[in-house]
Amino acid sequence: MPTIDLTGKAAVVTGSGRGLGLAYAHALAAHGASVVVNDVDEAVAEQAVKAISEAGGTAVAEVVPVGSAEAADRLVSRAVEEFGRLDVLVTNAGILRDKVLWKMTDEDFDTVITTHLRATFTCARAAAVRMREQGEGGTLVLVGSPAGQRGNFGQTNYAAAKAGIAAMARTWSMELSRANITVNAIVPVAATAMTETIPAFAPYVEALRNGEPLPDFLRKGEGFGTPEDCAALVPFLASEAARGITGQCVGIGGDKVALWSHPQEIRTAYADGGWTSEALADVWSTSVGAEPQTVGIPAPKTPEA
Repeated sequence: MPTIDLTGKAAVVTGSGRGLGLAYAHALAAHGASVVVNDVDEAVAEQAVKAISEAGGTAVAEVVPVGSAEAADRLVSRAVEEFGRLDVLVTNAGILRDKVLWKMTDEDFDTVITTHLRATFTCARAAAVRMREQGEGGTLVLVGSPAGQRGNFGQTNYAAAKAGIAAMARTWSMELSRANITVNAIVPVAATAMTETIPAFAPYVEALRNGEPLPDFLRKGEGFGTPEDCAALVPFLASEAARGITGQCVGIGGDKVALWSHPQEIRTAYADGGWTSEALADVWSTSVGAEPQTVGIPAPKTPEA
């Protein structure tokens, strides 16, 4: 079994004051990386740094809301100033503003897109510039979601951002390959403040908070666990053991890890000279439309169901 050793590497993890981001920061530090913890709440960020330091790791805090180019430059500069380099970027920061389409405001949409999609772009761009200057490769880990893979009711903004993040991972993996910079999207599923807003998961998140373990049907069948269950994937992708892995969407949660497929054609049909609307209507249900694809994140299936 290979040893995952990130000693001498420096990482930035956005939105790492709590939840999944904090778990990623802890995991990177535990494997030897020095970490820039980012959050919008100074007290939360400093508490995260303290916890990492007390566990034997190295971390500093940079308090700034991500989204702008200036914020991205600050994060990269802080890593370079403190640790002399940047090797790993994890774009984890995120918020929710859930509403159905006809009730979603421009502000609801723009705020989520800025924090998830634009911030992933600006931070990745700044990191790529620095990594290319260093000439030693690097790792970008973009945080996606099942909502971006399948859609989710009431999450126009969030699902669109996460789908875009998956597309950016595929695009950047091609653009940065010659610089030996790997780019992957991870698709974590964990008990967090975000998943607690999903009715099917809410009671289990509450039970976990009260010290009760998650049942096996969730940990294995649904791949749903704690933030710490998702954390191991990040140091792995940042390590030499994963140098050949790029352009992928990797799901993790509970006891499960999975590779998501890229969108692809699943059925085709042809008409000599092209299609008419009437011809499409005639063959749709017996050819390309015979097995419509499902949408949405499936609700957990309890053993009784």
